[in-house]
Amino acid sequence: MKNKLTYIAALFIGAQFMGSCKKDLDVNPRERILESNYYKTPEQAFSSLISVYDQFGNQSGGYLTKLNIFSSGSDDHYAGGDSPSDLGDLQAMNNYTVSSLSGAPSYLWGKGFTGVYRANIFLQKVEEIQMDASTKNRYIAEAKALRAIFYFDLVRIFKNIPLILKPVETSDWYNVLQVPPADVYKQIELDLKEAIPNLPLTVPRNTEGGRLTQGAAHAVLGKVYLWQEKFADAATEFADVNGPSPGTTPSKYGYVLMSKFEDLYKLANKFNSESILEISYNSTSNMGWGNVGSGEGNVAGIMSGPRNYNILIPDKAPDYVSGWSVMPFTKEFFALIHFDPRNKPTVANLDSLEKAGIVTYKHANDNTGYFVEKYAGRVSTKANSGQLELNFPYNLYEIRLADTYLMEAEAVLKSGGAVGAGSRAYAALNAVRARVGLKPVDVTMDNIIKERRIELAAEGQRWFDLVRWGLAPAKLAFKGFVAGKNETLPIPNGELNNTKIVQSKEWGGTK
Repeated sequence: MKNKLTYIAALFIGAQFMGSCKKDLDVNPRERILESNYYKTPEQAFSSLISVYDQFGNQSGGYLTKLNIFSSGSDDHYAGGDSPSDLGDLQAMNNYTVSSLSGAPSYLWGKGFTGVYRANIFLQKVEEIQMDASTKNRYIAEAKALRAIFYFDLVRIFKNIPLILKPVETSDWYNVLQVPPADVYKQIELDLKEAIPNLPLTVPRNTEGGRLTQGAAHAVLGKVYLWQEKFADAATEFADVNGPSPGTTPSKYGYVLMSKFEDLYKLANKFNSESILEISYNSTSNMGWGNVGSGEGNVAGIMSGPRNYNILIPDKAPDYVSGWSVMPFTKEFFALIHFDPRNKPTVANLDSLEKAGIVTYKHANDNTGYFVEKYAGRVSTKANSGQLELNFPYNLYEIRLADTYLMEAEAVLKSGGAVGAGSRAYAALNAVRARVGLKPVDVTMDNIIKERRIELAAEGQRWFDLVRWGLAPAKLAFKGFVAGKNETLPIPNGELNNTKIVQSKEWGGTK
């Protein structure tokens, strides 16, 4: 929602929970905004809510994002970069040498618990503000749904985590305890169920694009059920999202597949009819090399571009911006998608362009010649101000309709529901294929797995899917994945010092 709402700088009132990033500010004491003086007006309530949303799309000062971390760990991508030592935290995920001292776990823990902290502060303080009751209820619903989303990532990634539902005083940090994952999932479900009635069915794209809706909350809840193998419950939630006739008519939330797959990734189509939960970025925040992660530009554009890109024949070459060669596709993935209609909108094929004498580029670390096209940085989409390479306005999909169609087909199949021709599951799976001109296939796990891999490539879903299906040990063995360990990340070492939090057994601890 970052480029659709007037953003006030993300509110950082109080200390951040357990080791999250702290920034020194040169503040005039006379202009300082104290927590005790804030949360008085509807405008301040809205600003505080936006600070919770802001954490949803957080990017670290070291260029880490949830997308590039888990893409690097998947079988679709390598970490890439200039050399095997470039962007070491991504290399550690790529090679499964990640540890409790690595940057990726620390970033993901801090990102998630900072979001939880902000949501808890908001939920505590908003009750004191005199404002329209329906608006307040909507804000509370959004904060609860966001807290659920943060906790869903945290419990999937780390498993053994604290469950904190109100602001924790600094004097109590030491005494915070972890809870069973089942308790976290129970709270996630409760937050989403309490939020749904007070969320709007739809929001105006041009002014509120990115804000949570009932459909988005139902989609997240369906995914939460799917992770817990509550397949019948998941199917019910996805059916609500997908509407009575998947692939034929819009759902009550207005969701319908875009007619052309490639149009999903055009800047003009942000918050389109297929978008359910979307992370928004813009090109106007003037983010620079000295404050990476503090602005609203999408760093994926520069990171995923080919390094030392050089155009030899201008009228035949794409206007890619020379980037850092992060997240190149594996040759195995390219062989899978090569003859699929979604190939060109998904893969920037530098290998073919170079062989044709149209461009040159540096064959950097783990080069395959196949880069991400979906949000490739281009000269035509660079920002007009700030450090141009860091301020690409591409949004990222967290959940979109093709995703929920495929998850419904899986949930129905695994719950023993009807999957033959004429069934909802059959219609949902094959609507995704029909959109790109492919013939129908049977609803089997092999077909669903293949379809999700191609359709959602480079959208951050593959690693989580492999873990959820129990396929990660086999599919990621070539990268060093260890079964019974690498399905989660280690709790960061900084969270273990001077607290009662203990490391998970998978990582040498006792929890």
